[in-house]
Amino acid sequence: MTSFWSIWISVLSLIVIAGCLILLRLCSKNTTGVEEGKSMGHSFDGIEELNNPLPKWWSYMFYITIVFGLIYLALYPGLGNYKGLLGWSSSNQGVVSIAESKAATESATKDGRWVQYDQEVKHANDKFGPIFAAYAATPLEELVKNEEALKVGGRLFLQNCAQCHGSDARGSKGFPNLTDSDWLYGGDLATIKTSIMNGRHGMMPPKGGLPIADSEIPALTEYIVSLSGREHDAAKAAQGQASFMKGCFACHGMDAKGNKFMGAPNLADNIWLYGGSRGIIEETIIHGRGGVMPAWKNVLGEEKVHVIAAYVYSLSNK
Repeated sequence: MTSFWSIWISVLSLIVIAGCLILLRLCSKNTTGVEEGKSMGHSFDGIEELNNPLPKWWSYMFYITIVFGLIYLALYPGLGNYKGLLGWSSSNQGVVSIAESKAATESATKDGRWVQYDQEVKHANDKFGPIFAAYAATPLEELVKNEEALKVGGRLFLQNCAQCHGSDARGSKGFPNLTDSDWLYGGDLATIKTSIMNGRHGMMPPKGGLPIADSEIPALTEYIVSLSGREHDAAKAAQGQASFMKGCFACHGMDAKGNKFMGAPNLADNIWLYGGSRGIIEETIIHGRGGVMPAWKNVLGEEKVHVIAAYVYSLSNK
């Protein structure tokens, strides 16, 4: 915040508080010329108005509120750029990475500054840390049978994973469905945990990086359509198979059923990450695809990832 706006906010806030105090003092004095408790000389709808003073409890309440406001503004950052006597802040502002966030937390602790978010995280770690430690010490094969652990994993999933995979984990275009049996890198417990911990970087270059002419793409598309058993032009598909054998098989396999070591999808099961229409398949071949799942080990830590992995596995293994 610039100095101008800092001064403007500070002065305006203090003027408002001072104005409230002055108004309260004026309302506490009898300036009507009529003795307190006597009639003001007029009535409304048959109700006579009396010159009654403000109730004491009402006045005291406002005095207390004003004093509280001044104390609050002195202790906490409420006046422009003023930091407050307690050195309190809601969070570490301006951080753009996990490393910067950790450094800011360490700096605040060293300087004795009270950062509310850091304190809440510390409280949560102290309270729930032992629970996650117990879950982490449990083999995944056993953890998937623990209903309470799966509920915790489900909440962690909603907080961190649902933005891409959906609250029902069924994904969307470009984001895998986690509730079926189709896995790019494998759906066993260990692989799921590895995927969450380290993230995944999938990349198919345009035309697979192969010497495939634009004129070959319609036939190659027809061949890929035929792999999943859909209606197709057999003669055109046979031409496309020759294009596929130029090198597509290196990633997708001779049977086009994919390669989990590379994250190459199965083209023969009619499950499509980006869509399986002829137009979208052609688009994928021409332009390629790139998908990134971030690594969560430095964000959530292995203990929480352990629980999420059990939950994700349970979605497709009831």
